[in-house]
Amino acid sequence: MPQEVPPQAANKKSQETDNDIMSTNQDLPIQIDAIKDGVVIRPTGDIDLSRAPSLRTQIAEVFKSTPMRVIIDLNEVPYMDSSGVATLVEGMQIASRGGSKFILLGLQERVRSIFEIARLDTVFTITIDLEAAERF
Repeated sequence: MPQEVPPQAANKKSQETDNDIMSTNQDLPIQIDAIKDGVVIRPTGDIDLSRAPSLRTQIAEVFKSTPMRVIIDLNEVPYMDSSGVATLVEGMQIASRGGSKFILLGLQERVRSIFEIARLDTVFTITIDLEAAERF
């Protein structure tokens, strides 16, 4: 059964210094679907410093049920910065410690290039579609 994590209407803001520098923490819409031996996590939108914590929280929550396979479907993610990449690296590490498979699928060109530049495409299992991801 799909589970949707809606974005919050209001942004949480916090003051950092006397200069009134504000940082925005935004939720990321994420759909979670159960599959035969695991879970598919489907974030929607850019994953940057303000939105990566939402993804990190959902990945951690999914691993509480110790799935055999966690697939991150990035078809609806047009942009990801280093904090998004770090979140996925953390997810892969959690999967490795728990004996789960951690698979990325549907990387758009802009996101794929980040993984290639950092040579992370040789570290992650990356597939084109769900059918291919379920074979790992």
